[in-house]
Amino acid sequence: MKSETDIVNAYTYQLGPGRHILYFGDPMCSWCWGFAPVINEMLIATQTKSSFQVITTGLRPGVLEPWDDQLRGSIRHHWQSVVDKTGQPFDFARVDDSGFIYNTEPACRAVVTVRNLKPNATFEMFESLQRAFYAEGQDITTAETLSEIARTCGVDPATFMKEFNQQVTQDQTLKDFQLTRIFGVRGFPTMLLINDQGIQTLTTGYQPWKSLRPRLEEWLNT
Repeated sequence: MKSETDIVNAYTYQLGPGRHILYFGDPMCSWCWGFAPVINEMLIATQTKSSFQVITTGLRPGVLEPWDDQLRGSIRHHWQSVVDKTGQPFDFARVDDSGFIYNTEPACRAVVTVRNLKPNATFEMFESLQRAFYAEGQDITTAETLSEIARTCGVDPATFMKEFNQQVTQDQTLKDFQLTRIFGVRGFPTMLLINDQGIQTLTTGYQPWKSLRPRLEEWLNT
């Protein structure tokens, strides 16, 4: 059986030479939604200088029961904190839905599905899911909603659904969750920087672009 170090080494070897940014996040993580504008700035700054990989983290995978009043209150508090810190838009009506099941696995699997079918649209799908859930109040735990969002990212809904429902895609999503733990990621969003000198953490948790930009530029120029 491979050790966790072996798995990390195998993953980084698969990425190949050069610079790589690993983004660990969940489409249904509110601070990841707050971080979305920072990611877009980062993508502009890095462009051809580095690859950018999205690894879904499984914030709350496999949940079967509706959220209770205590969790809804906690979620509302977190969402308001993100609004205050980042200015990102939120539709708080979702928190009033006492029957909502906060299962993040389907949304994560939707990102993996698009990553398989149209890799260059992976973050577009990730951000579109965030916007649909947080700003528009959509239920992104349903396959029908996910396939429609995939359509807006240039993926045929029928093709999406076929790939989304395959066992291999479910297994790949679980592998993302496992990689998150193996890389030692405990908070979201997290960004790791990889080059031939090793792995370093750019951030664990939200930080504004002005704080991250100098460190990222230093890494790109060394």
